Amino acid sequence: MTETLIGSLSQLPNLNVKARSTVFRYKGKETNPQTVGKELNVQAIVNGRVVQRGEQLTLSLELVDAQTENVIWSEQYNRKTIDLVSLQSEIARDVSNKLRVKFSGADEQRLAKNSTTNPEAYQLYLKGRFHLNKRTKSDMQKALDYFQQSVAVDPNYALGYAGIAENYLAFESYRIAPLSETKPKAKDAVLKALSLDPELGEAHTALGLVLFQDGDDDGAEREYQRAIELNPNYAMTYHYYRNLLGSQKKYEEALAMQRRALEIEPFSLIINREYGMIYFIMRRYDEAIAQLKKTVELDATYPSVHYNFSLAYWMKGNYAEAVEEQAKYQELNGEPQKAALLRESFAKGGWQGFLRTITDESQQFDLSWDNLTTYYAALGEKDKAFELLNKRFENRKIRPGALVDPRLDPLRDDPRFDELVKRVGLRQ
Repeated sequence: MTETLIGSLSQLPNLNVKARSTVFRYKGKETNPQTVGKELNVQAIVNGRVVQRGEQLTLSLELVDAQTENVIWSEQYNRKTIDLVSLQSEIARDVSNKLRVKFSGADEQRLAKNSTTNPEAYQLYLKGRFHLNKRTKSDMQKALDYFQQSVAVDPNYALGYAGIAENYLAFESYRIAPLSETKPKAKDAVLKALSLDPELGEAHTALGLVLFQDGDDDGAEREYQRAIELNPNYAMTYHYYRNLLGSQKKYEEALAMQRRALEIEPFSLIINREYGMIYFIMRRYDEAIAQLKKTVELDATYPSVHYNFSLAYWMKGNYAEAVEEQAKYQELNGEPQKAALLRESFAKGGWQGFLRTITDESQQFDLSWDNLTTYYAALGEKDKAFELLNKRFENRKIRPGALVDPRLDPLRDDPRFDELVKRVGLRQ
């Protein structure tokens, strides 16, 4: 019910509603409204309690002023379990009225529209979203399974198809499946979502991702802007829009976009982590490390943040810290033997020993083409690095944004790099 109410209220442009990942941190904890209001920078808090007896549900809600702790409004709703999803528009309208939010005709339609009337489909979608946001291989595969189950239960569930599309497009970055395999499936899913609900913000976000991967930056930007217009409180739209801006070297705009995502979901691991990586791309490594430390404070077991730490320390020349963070990344991904091997390689051969070990094909480190290219560049093996870059270009897998990576700096004085920049159309 919490997620449903958040989703419904988030559709309204006059309300700034905090996301599930933020709100759920307070569940089961003794907190007062003033503390929560200050931490989240909100004016009001909705508290609720659900009691179920058989098929009968009793939902008690109260709207509390975060500054004065006065109860603005309270209500009790008695419904059957089958009516749980349809109850969202009634509650959203009641809450908004008490906050004196004025509705347009379009706002009324958004509140009245339920993405699914099937509670099971919605629960499956939420499980998919939970695992997708964790961004590990196993979690992302679980996420796809849950999204697919959600549309199997309700074949007309547009949000479920949007989740499938977004999930597929993230697979290549985590070495689960190549984009050549997943992008057609993502396209099919997003077009299905939009055919069911042309005004679903999450579907326009997913379409923006598809167009970005196709190299259609103008089309992607158009879709992201449309998504924000339809659902200004969906943090991932700003997160993906940031990637587009960063690839165009519009770094300050990218920072602002990711900052907006962070305002909506201040406890999201991936949004916090990627905020740090914008600083990395800008070569502001101390700020990148400071932001990554904030991410670790949220969850020290989040694997990819340690990989990102490794990159920032590498660029600062802090090689011991870089290797240690890479080893932690391997451990958290269930590879303790590889972690030990990396530590041993650095102890015996220093930074060059580490680089030779991690690029050794016989050791089977699961490296993306991008990462392997940067390690070759660091080793001074420019021919191998350019061979990989050219293969990516020929396979239409390289985007201009990939060439702004600071780890590629050892290649920039080579004429072959200038030629590649021209071929991919990177803005100077």
